[in-house]
Amino acid sequence: MICGLLGEKLGHSYSPQIHAMLGDYEYRLFPTEKEGLRSFLTGGGFDGINVTIPYKKDVLPYCRVLSPTAEKIGCVNTIVREKDGTLSGYNTDYYGFMYMVHRLGISISGEKALILGTGGASLTVRAVLSDLGAGEIINISRRGENNYGNIEKHADAGIIVNATPVGMYPDGGVSPVDLTLFPKCRGVLDLIYNPEKTALLLQAEKLGIPYENGLSMLVAQAKEASELFTGAKISDSLIEEIYAVLSRQMENVILIGMPGSGKTSVGQALSQLTGRSFYDCDTEFSTKYSISSEDCIKERGQAEFRAMETELLKELCQKSGCVISTGGGCVTIPENRDILRGNGTVVWVRRHTSLLPTEGRPLSQAADSLSDMYVARAPLYAAFSDVQVKNSGGIKDTALCIQRRLKL
Repeated sequence: MICGLLGEKLGHSYSPQIHAMLGDYEYRLFPTEKEGLRSFLTGGGFDGINVTIPYKKDVLPYCRVLSPTAEKIGCVNTIVREKDGTLSGYNTDYYGFMYMVHRLGISISGEKALILGTGGASLTVRAVLSDLGAGEIINISRRGENNYGNIEKHADAGIIVNATPVGMYPDGGVSPVDLTLFPKCRGVLDLIYNPEKTALLLQAEKLGIPYENGLSMLVAQAKEASELFTGAKISDSLIEEIYAVLSRQMENVILIGMPGSGKTSVGQALSQLTGRSFYDCDTEFSTKYSISSEDCIKERGQAEFRAMETELLKELCQKSGCVISTGGGCVTIPENRDILRGNGTVVWVRRHTSLLPTEGRPLSQAADSLSDMYVARAPLYAAFSDVQVKNSGGIKDTALCIQRRLKL
């Protein structure tokens, strides 16, 4: 059985990996230009396909039969070739988003909901919210009657769903809306799953609003598609198993801590243990700017160095599944907290100040004492980090501790 993903520009996709865990069939990527869509669909080169941007509506005329959900929504994201060669169209995104809402764990009934965006994904979102009994459902667009310029008139919204690509890799760090405008917001759903926490979700986290990213939707829709491909039922428990595998795989491990705490050595050891790529911020800084961190601080001052360091962190933290060791002072810039946490688990590598070297570390040398620096930075390390580990023994032991704690 040959299955796969149809789209215009697919790039990297997690779909082959997901389907490899769902069923015993070949799953390929089928990047197809618009002029080749007809020949691909009528050529018989597949048994079942998922359909992504921009073809979820374009494939409709080629489907002899549409499922009730696909017909209702007007979009198809899964096609099955029947025994007689005809194509049947389904919308498993409906099931995927329904699963995502249930995973969020709050009631939609009676809530006013804002859907950011008016594209194909928003149609599925609207259908699910309507079926779950949402009250008023408003689509926010750039130029329509309800737009980002007058969004304040919907400040009573209880549910906000981002169905736009705003905040998606590689253009992270931006949010389609400011959640402080919505004091009654009870839940935020973002269909984006890379990065794990978009700027929108990071703000929801700070405000204490329950949130969910789109990874669970991606896996759940694939599960239902696999059932359509093979005709075999799959337990919902497999969704959570695959979700956990992908979530761990996609997250970066970001090491923070005092200068000389062993972040680079621990990061290298963790990279060897897990097979993840390793990036050291000092090394990457020298490569990017053709000047060492030490010389940059001496020649240009700490303020300019920190600004350059933040730009570097934005680039590195857009990566997925890496180990990244940071400079000891990156926590002194509040903006860096969201940059580090957007797509990673932040680990504070702790080491007693008596064991911290100062040679070649101008900021450590310039401080009245390392103890004073630690007292000033310790609350910042705590606020930035998800996990703390002591680096008081061997480097490999510390790396093994991180590996166990994060289940890498």
